[in-house]
Amino acid sequence: MSEFSSKRIAVELPQPFDPRWSRLPGIRVQDRLLTIDTGDYFFRFESPSWLIADWPLVESQLLPVEETMESAVEQIALDFIKKYAVSTSDPARVLSVAYEVYAYLFRDEHLRGLELPGVTSEHLRMLREAATLMALNKVELDGHISNVGPCWFFPAATSVVFGLDDRTGAQLDEVYHGGWFNEHRRIESIKAHAALGGRLVHGCQSVPDQSGGVVAAYGTSMTGFRRDLEAFKGDWIDQVYAQRVDDAA
Repeated sequence: MSEFSSKRIAVELPQPFDPRWSRLPGIRVQDRLLTIDTGDYFFRFESPSWLIADWPLVESQLLPVEETMESAVEQIALDFIKKYAVSTSDPARVLSVAYEVYAYLFRDEHLRGLELPGVTSEHLRMLREAATLMALNKVELDGHISNVGPCWFFPAATSVVFGLDDRTGAQLDEVYHGGWFNEHRRIESIKAHAALGGRLVHGCQSVPDQSGGVVAAYGTSMTGFRRDLEAFKGDWIDQVYAQRVDDAA
């Protein structure tokens, strides 16, 4: 179920969102119904169109495929996007697909056998929800970042929404940006993000530094991406932190 106008996005997701997302401007949560006022939520919202593929199609046609010496996983994902992805101007549909992508990538089974004692199932839920919202961010082929919301700045946003301290927020940011990095999970990520029309790229360098990430089309200029990111992030991070409340918990 979805509704979209130039100012409002509404989507009913498979599971309830944490009601504390309403601490960010422009977001309202009523159980499984998530509503976003684009004028209040986004710092920049210039391009209300996205490339997506239906998640069941990714599950059946892409996830089981193995790369070979002649066909790398990145090429397999790109070929899938060319064949199956469609353009949509419905952000609710993007959020629905993104929720499935991150329910898969941040599933609880990854907690077993990994040396991440501070990360719990509840933290994975936070990651799933934040990453779902991040799917509305967008970068153009020339590297210009056209859509930016508070969740671009992951530790700041989770500090406001969930009352996380800086250390925990940074730890979750590291998980999002590859704290579980290994080849198996990298391949999973490449395949899953084909549902959102590209690959996940990070603005951070060696450590998480509030530079966030976005699903970018293959061929996007990373030089332009870095230049635009450095120009805007400082002031907007401050604006996110300004939403902290004293009783955050």
